[in-house]
Amino acid sequence: MKIIKTDIPDVLIIEPKVFRDDRGFFFESFNERDFSEQIGSKVRFVQDNHSRSQRGVLRGLHYQIDNPQGKLVRVTKGEVLDVAVDIRRSSDTFGRWVATRLSDQDHHQFWIPPGFAHGFLVLSESADFLYKTTDYYNPAAERCIRWDDQDLAIDWGVEAPLLSPKDQAGALLKDADLFP
Repeated sequence: MKIIKTDIPDVLIIEPKVFRDDRGFFFESFNERDFSEQIGSKVRFVQDNHSRSQRGVLRGLHYQIDNPQGKLVRVTKGEVLDVAVDIRRSSDTFGRWVATRLSDQDHHQFWIPPGFAHGFLVLSESADFLYKTTDYYNPAAERCIRWDDQDLAIDWGVEAPLLSPKDQAGALLKDADLFP
């Protein structure tokens, strides 16, 4: 695998080595040893999630304030714009965000460590989105920051995405529960 650094050093794009021929393709989507060596620390995933969404759906910006989750995300069908926001007050990159496009064509993955809010916008007709998490889902600890927070000024490229009621009620960054 190839690691592509982003403007936020802890957030990484992972490009797997894909073997293609006239029958299709093969790639190793996760290898604990190689992944841990590449990011410089041991990572243990405890939960896999799969969502399907239609064009224009925006999910996020989600995080858990207790038992924060690192996420390794990828798209197996379609294309999304994936965004990670640093919400660690002690970080040099606090309040900054990075984005990348993930698709079933390039098979790239996005590593979002604990301490970040995460969201994605579906760009294709529909998208299947898979992610591994380093901690279990805890509904009582779940938080959401508004996708359109002016202080973040994320360029989603859309004015009126399809949002869940939870995402519509997200907090502004300045009012949100954040990490120290």
